[in-house]
Amino acid sequence: METVIALSKTHVFLLVGIYLVLTILIAFLLKFIRRLVKYTKFTFDDYVIKILTYPAVFTVLFVGIIHISHYIFFLKNYLFLISAFSKSIIVILWSVAGFRIIKELTKKKFFFKQETGHLEADIVLLIKNISYAVLAIITITVLLKTWKIDLSPILASAGIAGIALALAAKETLANFFGGISIFLDRTYKVGDYIILDSGERGEVIDVGIRSTRIKTRDDVIITIPNSIMANSKIINESAPEPRFRLRLPIGVSYSSDLEKVEEVLLEVVNKVEHIVKNPPPLVRYREFGESSINLELLCWVDDPRNRGPVTHNLIKEILNRFREEDIVIPFPQRDVHIYPVKERR
Repeated sequence: METVIALSKTHVFLLVGIYLVLTILIAFLLKFIRRLVKYTKFTFDDYVIKILTYPAVFTVLFVGIIHISHYIFFLKNYLFLISAFSKSIIVILWSVAGFRIIKELTKKKFFFKQETGHLEADIVLLIKNISYAVLAIITITVLLKTWKIDLSPILASAGIAGIALALAAKETLANFFGGISIFLDRTYKVGDYIILDSGERGEVIDVGIRSTRIKTRDDVIITIPNSIMANSKIINESAPEPRFRLRLPIGVSYSSDLEKVEEVLLEVVNKVEHIVKNPPPLVRYREFGESSINLELLCWVDDPRNRGPVTHNLIKEILNRFREEDIVIPFPQRDVHIYPVKERR
């Protein structure tokens, strides 16, 4: 039982007056701060000050009740109850304020989903739920300690349950942490065109906390667990720049005018849609082949999705222009000699 020091009524009323004045001063101070933060560019600070006003005021009030109750003699048998009840109210008020602040910080989930895809939206929701859980556990723990309830059996049970849950949800946890690593590494995002080490190539249409979905050029959806994605070699054709470099091999005959060939190719490539002008297209002669001089037409496509249509159009246009300019694309030829059987013998 806590000690009670009896004071005269005058001193008790004086303490009551002091705490009332402190409560009023805290309320006016927070109101003044709310007026000041209105001039900032952010609105979040206004919201935080507004949320913290009631917990701060009532904290001073209930601290005063706890303090004053120690000097009132007839309350000596109720000191623990008054103290525990007042502290519980204070803890609950601050916990509610914490929940509201977390909600305000994470309420833009749909904005993240629209801008960057499901993963960051899921991460925001995950952070919100984890924060709620941590804050709830801290609140319950403090309340139990305030009422002097033994936590050892509860903690022991929670430890056993946690081990069982971790073993049962091994794959789920692996995918979960794989999603976290993808979020932190920024390997790819929704809209990127990627190639996996297994050969699949397509557009990332959704990145969730458990799996990644890719849409191939055949309009087939491939769902891959994030635990596999986090440990795979991934080629991101859309990063760091969204454009894609196209290499088109071509062979021309040895009798061709190479300057003219290069001029024709650059004229054609500059007229095809989806080819960017900067960096400019290039023609590079590579080798003397068996039947032709081999070269490469190098150009940048504005988006990896357009690689197929651009290649299609380039081949058609180049062939038409080569025919107009009498530029020959040779093909391998072989002479086959057939000898009579007797002569061969």
